[in-house]
Amino acid sequence: MQQMSIDNLGAPVRHSTREVVAGMLFVGLLFFILGFVTWLNGSLVPFLKIVCDLNNFQALWVTFAFYIAYTVMALPSAAVLRRTGYKRGMTLGLGIMGVGALLFIPAAHSTRYELFLAALFTLATGMTLMQTAINPYIVCLGPRDSAAMRISIMGLFNKGAGVVVPLIFTSLMLADIDRFSHTAMATLEPAAREAMRAALAQRLVFPYACMAALLFAIMVFIHFSSLRDIAPEEDEPAAPAEGAARPGQVEAKGGVLQFPQLVLGALALFAYVGVEVIAGDTIGLYGHELGVANFGVLTSYTMVCMVLGYLVGVVAIPRWLSQQRALLLSAVAGIVFTIGVVTGSTQSGGIAEALLGWAGIAPVPDTVMCLALLGMANAMVWPAIWPLALQGLGRHTASGSAVLIMAICGGAVLPLLYGYLSDLATPRAGYWLLLPCYLLILWYAASGHKLRSWR
Repeated sequence: MQQMSIDNLGAPVRHSTREVVAGMLFVGLLFFILGFVTWLNGSLVPFLKIVCDLNNFQALWVTFAFYIAYTVMALPSAAVLRRTGYKRGMTLGLGIMGVGALLFIPAAHSTRYELFLAALFTLATGMTLMQTAINPYIVCLGPRDSAAMRISIMGLFNKGAGVVVPLIFTSLMLADIDRFSHTAMATLEPAAREAMRAALAQRLVFPYACMAALLFAIMVFIHFSSLRDIAPEEDEPAAPAEGAARPGQVEAKGGVLQFPQLVLGALALFAYVGVEVIAGDTIGLYGHELGVANFGVLTSYTMVCMVLGYLVGVVAIPRWLSQQRALLLSAVAGIVFTIGVVTGSTQSGGIAEALLGWAGIAPVPDTVMCLALLGMANAMVWPAIWPLALQGLGRHTASGSAVLIMAICGGAVLPLLYGYLSDLATPRAGYWLLLPCYLLILWYAASGHKLRSWR
């Protein structure tokens, strides 16, 4: 069985279903790894807040150190991929990630926050190379009009890891964490406090050593696998949309920045990654502020909602829902749930009890549940923006991918801004920051993605 799409010259291209499925399984493994490492941050933030005695703003430097690597290293990653190709770039990215995981061992022994941040930056550097390779790879692996569906499937791997990771981390790292609460630690002598924090930090050594070994093993596996490379796309000579610049004009100056759909898509991704990280990585801090039991597992709530959203995308796109319409609905849902976060009840029960009680899960405050439900609103944003932003880039696709990867720095900047606002006002009031982000995504879905010229 074969699938068919149209190449950049207007000629039909046949995609072997077996080839597409095999490629998706390999790449799905890599998306699971990316999710596993990424969504550790949600549990790592409150953990390091205790170990290194931090406030909210300082603790959220975890997300800054992690996500800023995507901006710093995206263009170098694109240059590396032009030399190595997608497959070798993936293996190199896994190796760098393994080194970053190993750096957690001296960081845990010293309990120095700067070393933790350096380890996170190294991990994210390897992930940047991986992301720059595998996102355009999955777009080009099959027909373009079903690209969001394939990315949604990859999201199931990615966010599925996000469901599992907080549960594992909580069982290994956050057991008897009440002994390390601020109130309990305040009663101890300074030397005893430091000894307890050092003992807590040691819990990181074994998991990160295992992670490094696994990353190096998968690197070897991918290197010797039958995963095929995909050749870079050629320029797209088809007639441009009304008002668009001609191919010759695009080539003359400006490079990929001459594509409005790409630049505006990058801005939308900047906003999206920021709100996704805030929803996933601050829910534990927020739950802790409200006194929610087992606050370390709350990231799993957000990830479960994201998985449900991805399942909708897999089933509905492109059969019943276009990529553009999915993005539009996601932005509207994000606005609704954001209002729920900042206006909902802070007491357990209510809507959250109705949603969770039937499953035997302890209810959380409605405001926390709305924060988790943002995961469902966010699920289809990344899969929908990528094909819309890369449409018509031709052989600039790899560079365009690097620009979109750079937009992941929204996960560095916006959570840090949220941390500042939460310390300045309240953690709940800080979530107003999400509203303009979803409004920007809504505009891109409605009209921004259609632009083909800056004039």
